[in-house]
Amino acid sequence: EIYVQALEAKGVKAEKKFNIGPRQQTIPALRDGSINLIPEYNGNLLAYYNEKYTERTTEDVDAALVDAVAKDKLKVLDSAQAEDKDAYVVTSKTAESKGLKTIGDLSKLVPFSLGANPQFGDLGYGIPGLEKVYGVKASDVKFKPIEDFGGPDTVKALVDDSVQVADIYTTSPAIKTENLVVLEDPENMISSQNIIPLISDAVDSKKIDDVLNAISAKLTTDDLIALRDRVEGKEKASAATAAKDWLADKDLG
Repeated sequence: EIYVQALEAKGVKAEKKFNIGPRQQTIPALRDGSINLIPEYNGNLLAYYNEKYTERTTEDVDAALVDAVAKDKLKVLDSAQAEDKDAYVVTSKTAESKGLKTIGDLSKLVPFSLGANPQFGDLGYGIPGLEKVYGVKASDVKFKPIEDFGGPDTVKALVDDSVQVADIYTTSPAIKTENLVVLEDPENMISSQNIIPLISDAVDSKKIDDVLNAISAKLTTDDLIALRDRVEGKEKASAATAAKDWLADKDLG
């Protein structure tokens, strides 16, 4: 919605297509011209092209993407500060009582229960990563699978102390509403997942680039949290309304 409304405000005709599927469908659609532009997550997009990628910071991931997507006659523009990625999260009470600021500080909490999606236990930034990167032994972590992608069930388990640590996405409104603490990841164990425009060479132009890069320059993770809260929270605002208000607030409408 934000991309489309901003482009239309500058006289660029744009048609919205939602729920178009995973990358296995969207990338071929970009190649064949069924769609021309999508907002992506830089880390996951790079993983699509190279499952064994080692880049972790925003700058390194973005740089690697340039050549990766060029093979499909695609182009990435500027990435936003805004990220939506996995994070190790604890309650403020736990953080304060144990002095937790970083993922490595979880060594002060052991043993503990960790709530996350079932596959999290085997991921490189999951339990194996805790031990390999931060020295938190897997044997000190009791894994509790919760199948809601860091949603209400995961949040409830954390707040109720059924688990002491949870994998919750950084744009979850619960981080603010429940006063949760996202542990810092100084070793960049979890790859960057910044929002980045991915556009087909067939329609790319300086005019379009300028509009989308201006959005990226102002879109923050806090903005994503606020937008999600408006749409998914009590207000139940439409995505179109939330996008329009955000653009107006940033002088981009």
